[in-house]
Amino acid sequence: MNWNLCRGPEASGSRWSQLTDGTIRLSDLEATQALGAELAQRLPAEAILLLKGPLGAGKTSLVQGIALALGIGEPITSPTFALAQHYTDGNPPLIHLDLYRLEQSTAADDLFLQEDEEAKAIGAFMAVEWPERLSLDLPEAWQLQLSLTNDGGRRAQLTPPKNAST
Repeated sequence: MNWNLCRGPEASGSRWSQLTDGTIRLSDLEATQALGAELAQRLPAEAILLLKGPLGAGKTSLVQGIALALGIGEPITSPTFALAQHYTDGNPPLIHLDLYRLEQSTAADDLFLQEDEEAKAIGAFMAVEWPERLSLDLPEAWQLQLSLTNDGGRRAQLTPPKNAST
């Protein structure tokens, strides 16, 4: 996968090291989805990826890129009302959580723990939107912070687990 995720001077250099050591700029929807695809290829198959950022920051778009890279053909939409979506035809399967509607951390924790158990049982990659709702300590999780920029783009910063090597 080409890490040329933006148009302009920021496009040069190692995008993976920029992502893990700082931030990278994502110029548009396609760049955000390309980042998701790259993460699906580089992170462990059974990774937990916590997606942080405001509404409209691109969390679901990023998961669409992950799903595409995992070979999932069905449309990926935000599971805000369903809370969790399982895509078992991926390699590995994908579990996509959206905790936005869960205001109480105990409810978010219960759902996460249930889905984490399922993810481990089937060897799934898990993407979690709005992990701020959780009260759990997840030192094994990767964290991706997405933020909006003034020009309509986004910035992304990846934080690996404490025990991971990048």
